[in-house]
Amino acid sequence: MQASVIGYINRMKWVINMVYILSVVYIVVSSVLIVKAQSQQLSGYPSSSVPNWLDTGSNAWVLTAATLVGLMSVPGLMLFYGGLTKRKYAINTMMMVLYAFSIVLVLWVLFEYEESFGSPLLAIKGFGVLGKPIPILSSGLLGSQAVIPLAQQAPNITLSTLAYFQFVFAAITPALIVGALIERMNFKAWMLFVPLWSALVYGPVAYWLWGGGWLMRLGAVDFSGGYVIHLDAGVAAVIAAMLVGPRLNEERKLAPHNLTQVAAGLGLLWLGWNGFNGGDPYGVTIDASIAVLNTNLAAAMALLAWVILDEAVYGKVSLTGAASGAVAGLVGITPAAGYVNGLGALVIGVVSGAAAWASLNLIQYRIMPLRNIDDATGVFSTHTVPGFLGGVLTGVFADPRIADFIDPGLAGALYGNVYQLLIQVIAAMVVIAYSGLMTFAILKLVSKVTPLRASEWVLRVGDREMHGEVAYDEYAFPIQVGDVEVINGRSRE
Repeated sequence: MQASVIGYINRMKWVINMVYILSVVYIVVSSVLIVKAQSQQLSGYPSSSVPNWLDTGSNAWVLTAATLVGLMSVPGLMLFYGGLTKRKYAINTMMMVLYAFSIVLVLWVLFEYEESFGSPLLAIKGFGVLGKPIPILSSGLLGSQAVIPLAQQAPNITLSTLAYFQFVFAAITPALIVGALIERMNFKAWMLFVPLWSALVYGPVAYWLWGGGWLMRLGAVDFSGGYVIHLDAGVAAVIAAMLVGPRLNEERKLAPHNLTQVAAGLGLLWLGWNGFNGGDPYGVTIDASIAVLNTNLAAAMALLAWVILDEAVYGKVSLTGAASGAVAGLVGITPAAGYVNGLGALVIGVVSGAAAWASLNLIQYRIMPLRNIDDATGVFSTHTVPGFLGGVLTGVFADPRIADFIDPGLAGALYGNVYQLLIQVIAAMVVIAYSGLMTFAILKLVSKVTPLRASEWVLRVGDREMHGEVAYDEYAFPIQVGDVEVINGRSRE
């Protein structure tokens, strides 16, 4: 009996050992086959082109997201603002956006990327204030892993991918200011203003909130730019509109010349926002998917809120208003997209749309002193207001179960962390004060070199005087300016 038990145990040991050996063999063979398959797939590339730290899926998504965000400026914002302006200013409006996109890219690779995301040039007791403004043109940097040292982030993508992704954010920020300045700013002044503002305002604010700077160290969060982009640009737009001065008296009413073009621009902005918010986890993650869904939920709710208010108060709904509502919702969800759940996104969308509607229809053009500031397309109402509210509401609705996918430990006041709400308000005040003061100083400096506002005659003629060309055949569409008809650049009483 004892011998049979011992024999049974020995047989079981043999079976277990054989199972273990076969399992090890299976794992080894599978690993070899996988590596062989990967090497065959990449057989046309040197091994250095796909290092171990590179996640090719994440790298591909961030490049795609960057392209989507780039399309928001060129041609998205060009079409959106270009359609909202009068026909005779269409070229000038689109050129302002196009110039901003181009000049910021050059500045970005020369020094601004490192100024915004690099090692600290200036730090006070460990709190970063500004990154070292050095170029990122060398082969060693372009092929290296992306690292944001002060923020202690090292995503599995290349530095060149991250640099381009962050560039398209930097480019659209001054371009947003165009909406407040259309139909009167001197283009030479704009050419000087954009590089100065981008380097002296956008770069530092991006460093404070995204590059590991002092506001980030204090706990302030801004998922995709509610503060860094929209609040920053919105405040600058108001100051710039005040200093540049108003449009011609007879032209102060917004008169879109092509609403079909506006709709096309809105479509590029809305869907481009999937890259805007979905790319900010820097990879193919659960949080990227949540951010994309939240973005669209908030935009739809804000548009519906605007449409309902328009119908209730005015008895009719306009495409221009609906587009403004959608933009307000997109702006409002931007600082919160990857931190809140679906319910939070819906609430932020409704609040952003309703607040922007109230600001545009009840405050901005009716209450002093904003009433005297000619913010042509209502950048204050559709960017400053929802950008501020979205950032503050992030401090309320940040869901720790969602934030755990990207920022473990983050929670809003609704989940017991009142400090998050407080630091969000403080960060907003800092951005408002810094952007406002610096924009004022930069424009005063530019005004010493060239007038901020185009001359009255140039404004009466429009694109022909500003750029030597027009968007439409002037014989087919003569431009009426008071008692003067302008045809082909020549006036006729």
